[in-house]
Amino acid sequence: MKMLIDFLPIAIFVLVYQLTKDIVLATAVLIPATIAQVLFTWWRWRKVEKMHLVTLALVVLLGGATVILGDGEFIKWKPTVVNWLFAVAFLLSPLLGGKSLIERMMEKNMTLPSPVWTRLNLAWVVFFLAMGAVNIVVFTHFSEEVWVNFKLFGMMGLTILFILVQGVYLARHLPRDENTIQGTGSRKEEK
Repeated sequence: MKMLIDFLPIAIFVLVYQLTKDIVLATAVLIPATIAQVLFTWWRWRKVEKMHLVTLALVVLLGGATVILGDGEFIKWKPTVVNWLFAVAFLLSPLLGGKSLIERMMEKNMTLPSPVWTRLNLAWVVFFLAMGAVNIVVFTHFSEEVWVNFKLFGMMGLTILFILVQGVYLARHLPRDENTIQGTGSRKEEK
């Protein structure tokens, strides 16, 4: 359910755009949809992820500029700014807290050697930088309609593909011993 809520504002944005072909109107709907997403998340789980707050701030800022100025170019920058901010956060996280962001997010589910966490974190940095750059290429070289579809389907598809590749990489570093509980690194009790 949480993943559905994460993609609901962008799905609404794409739907409104597909029905009207008006990026300003779609953006005007995106802003309250994103606010509603954050409020619902707070109401349901009593916490809001930083990613949602950053996204909300950029939707309000860049989306507001799009609506007020009637210029869709502002909202097209949002995915790039979000991805590049995440790249910076992942890159700087080991310096600020000792552990990488990816390690903090996943260490409860698996134990990995420090170099693996470092490589995984850097892979996310590169992924976020690439996604931001690809967004610029798409909105500067293709039609607005192509960009809108890429924003939902292309970015989601590339993210899923990256996660699958990450899963293959992680599988190489997980314990293979049958007596090891996968992902925890602890041994089952011998009978």
